[in-house]
Amino acid sequence: MKADAVMDTIPFGYELGEEHLMLRDSIREFARNVVAPGAMERDIKGEFPADCVKQLGEMGYMGICVPEEYGGSGLDALASAIVVEELSYADASIGVINSVQNSLVNDPVMKFANEEQKKKWLPKMASGQWLNCFSLSEAGSGSDAGAMKCRAELVGNEWVINGTKLWVTNGSEADVVLLFVRTESGDKRNSSCILVEKKTPGLTVGKHEDKLGIRGSSTTELIFENCRVPKENLIGERGQGLKIALTAIDGGRLGIAAQALGIAQAAHDKAVDYALQRRQFGKSLSEFQAIQWKIADMAVRIAASRALLYKGCWCKDQKMHSLHIPAMAKVFAAETASFCANQAIQVFGGMGYCREGEVERYLRDAKITEIYEGTSEMQRITIAETLINDPDRITNI
Repeated sequence: MKADAVMDTIPFGYELGEEHLMLRDSIREFARNVVAPGAMERDIKGEFPADCVKQLGEMGYMGICVPEEYGGSGLDALASAIVVEELSYADASIGVINSVQNSLVNDPVMKFANEEQKKKWLPKMASGQWLNCFSLSEAGSGSDAGAMKCRAELVGNEWVINGTKLWVTNGSEADVVLLFVRTESGDKRNSSCILVEKKTPGLTVGKHEDKLGIRGSSTTELIFENCRVPKENLIGERGQGLKIALTAIDGGRLGIAAQALGIAQAAHDKAVDYALQRRQFGKSLSEFQAIQWKIADMAVRIAASRALLYKGCWCKDQKMHSLHIPAMAKVFAAETASFCANQAIQVFGGMGYCREGEVERYLRDAKITEIYEGTSEMQRITIAETLINDPDRITNI
């Protein structure tokens, strides 16, 4: 069925079915009772949430969309988004750790790996035995992903990899790297995707970034010096790397939209709770129209973000190739997260500017959602170019 014929059939409300509601209730209980209590301390220390991640693996959340035959939970993109949102409500660092595992690595392995590779690797990923990381960016290759310089040369039965990668989420703790490298000469878009186990000689972790937010998630440099990997670790076809990377990032944008949505919802709920209990001039803050409008504006943007996110997940589950819907979801949810966090701080006043109020962490965590997985500027370019070139642009929004 064509996209324009299907889009109009999607209801605006995206009501969750019983299975998704049960999933939401389960992950919400875990996130708020297990993840949330240590979130601020981990943020201050820049500490990776190893115990929480291990439990997520044991519960099946690190392979949420991996088919059961490969050891996963066999659920859909909407289920994955619900998990990331609820985790991010409690701690956005754990939200992105889970999103990278599922959207950026599990998904492209499921789509592009051969059957032997799937049987070998997916059970370890789905169980959380292997923590994944996705490595595309370099010093001169951010939004322009095709400008990468890290190279892999096929020597006999091995790929010999040399170069440096930056901004690798989970880079310090990951057991396996989904790596994108130049394997061809000529066209800069000719790159390939290779799976590299972290224990491979010649691969070392370099600089650890000291970040503004999501401080419980490591962001590192990876250095490859004559790192030798079996040629069988090539994912997909040689020269197909950029296609695989962009396909992964399209799905990853939904994960970051879910992360941003979780941050925004947490900021909103904190602001409402504080407004109800804080009194000024003999009445609660919630009775002042200025505060009410902030709460209303936050709620409207959150509702619109969730609708865009769920529509994007629906498109993915229907195997509809849509560039602009994930981009819309990502850019709007990301800016909603920053907006809501900022408004929550304003509701809290001076307390919001201090760590004791916790809402300042939401603002620090929210900002990165406007940058990684494609900046807000790049999302707008994608949306505009897609719609300008689409004769059915009205029905496809």
